[in-house]
Amino acid sequence: MTDPSGETVTAAWGPMHLVIKAEKNGRPQIDAAREAAQTAFDCLARVAAWRGAFRRPALAFTPPPDDPLAATMVAAVAAVGAADLTPMAAVAGTIADAVADRLAAMGMHRAVVNNGGDIAVRLADGQSVRVGLRSAIDDPCIAGVLTLDDRASDWGVATSGLGGRSFTRGIASAVTVVAERTAVADAAATAVANACNVEDENIMRRPAEALDPDTDIAGLTVTVRVGPIHPARQRRALARAAENAEALCEAGLIRGAVISLGGLSATAGGIEALLTKP
Repeated sequence: MTDPSGETVTAAWGPMHLVIKAEKNGRPQIDAAREAAQTAFDCLARVAAWRGAFRRPALAFTPPPDDPLAATMVAAVAAVGAADLTPMAAVAGTIADAVADRLAAMGMHRAVVNNGGDIAVRLADGQSVRVGLRSAIDDPCIAGVLTLDDRASDWGVATSGLGGRSFTRGIASAVTVVAERTAVADAAATAVANACNVEDENIMRRPAEALDPDTDIAGLTVTVRVGPIHPARQRRALARAAENAEALCEAGLIRGAVISLGGLSATAGGIEALLTKP
């Protein structure tokens, strides 16, 4: 579906909702975006074929799947190293990457693929993109802006936290991760958001399968609601998440992260060089 502005194409089916923007010589390329949208539908069908197998943690896949898309999901999550994450922690980012890669291969000078907040960007020389950040997933206000430029051709941005499309085991209001590949950013954002955690009687948790019988993380508890928490405990949770994100930065997996919890925030890696206030 083409946006009324004539600048973007939307590809939606079931849980997938992509907004695709492709430009060449500064002009929207709607036909290219429509062609690339088919890649998203093809990817979704391939993910569906692996849905049963993807109920296992990514670290349990030996050898990796023979489908390159499935193997990408497994590799992205396994690289992050969180033992409780299944390959589905990278599904949105992997599909966004596949569509953006298709557009880059078609010669687009700038491509932005937004899969429900997990964003793949491909840039030619001289191009840049601005991405807004939220301090809470359910807050529409823009708390900061990331400027992604041609210092790298590939960028991936993903956000996780309480109130997002997927379950979280932590209490972060929002965790935004920047990486080279959106698949890795997606998995890393999930892992860092899970790490933003403490024990407190005002945190309500429930088994994932009680909320979604078809969940890929049955047997694990997830956060349902967060009430008032003492600032010292908030800072402890934030520090745990920041430590996790810094480790991923030092390993070269991600370029940086912004972690928000209530009115507190922390950063990791080189993200502050990309970040400005709106």
